[in-house]
Amino acid sequence: MTVFSVNHVTTYAYAEPVRLGEHRMMLRPRDSNDQRLLEASLAIDPPPKTLRWIHDVFDNCVAVATFSGETRELRVENRITLEHTPFEGDEFLLDDSARFYPFAYDAEETPDLARSIERHSPDPSGELDRWVRHFLHPGRPTETGELLMTLNYAIKEGFYYERRVEKGTQSALETLARRRGSCRDFATLMMEAARALGFAARFVSGYLYVPDCDGENRHLGGGSTHAWLQIYLPGSGWVEFDPTNGIVGNRDLIRVAVAREARQAIPLYGSYFADDATASTMDVKVRVRQSPSCEFPGAPHRNL
Repeated sequence: MTVFSVNHVTTYAYAEPVRLGEHRMMLRPRDSNDQRLLEASLAIDPPPKTLRWIHDVFDNCVAVATFSGETRELRVENRITLEHTPFEGDEFLLDDSARFYPFAYDAEETPDLARSIERHSPDPSGELDRWVRHFLHPGRPTETGELLMTLNYAIKEGFYYERRVEKGTQSALETLARRRGSCRDFATLMMEAARALGFAARFVSGYLYVPDCDGENRHLGGGSTHAWLQIYLPGSGWVEFDPTNGIVGNRDLIRVAVAREARQAIPLYGSYFADDATASTMDVKVRVRQSPSCEFPGAPHRNL
């Protein structure tokens, strides 16, 4: 078990005074058997007129803030401390029926998984279909674990990571064509590829711990919020895949929100109003620390 502390600061600066509309903040991690929230604080400047907490349709915890008056800056600082237990086993416990692809989900679970299996972006020429089917073994069984781990690692090794601060997510076809993208672009590509094969997949937003004990960053995507995906596998449930870093399992990943697609899991979004068109800038800083000391004993690989 490891204790992580996260300091996440988002600052919006406006060229002229503005009136802030409603802002929604998806910053509180999801409690589970592998991560337990110990402390959390949310500091907002200017102080909101009202602040209330709700759970959305995916059971993510969302803070909803409203404001009064005018301001030239909005600063949101999220601080959390949590216990994190990485998976330490040698393999996933897949049901026998799911060890080889293709397989069918249980009839009782299929209605609840349907929207996560459904493809969310068009592929009129079948380009994504053709690409993902290169990972199958024609004429012989394809192990489910091998298939998904190979797909995950192929994106890490075959695509160039670029940090993008602008809004929006590339379509799976755009990322496939450009062979480059951000973590949210890679997560979307792998989700759509998995759905093309009939897997249930969903988007995950959260934080990434970057071990740097030797002075070198071991993961891409640190210093900001991070994105990856989960795939539902009978016998193991929702399994984490981070194609940006080739991670399988939860090691170094702190889940905050899950959704069917990236636009439903934006960490912070809202609106502002001004008499004239007013430019704004955004600055995001995230620091994830391990307590009480920096340890990196050599993470075991999680095999399916």
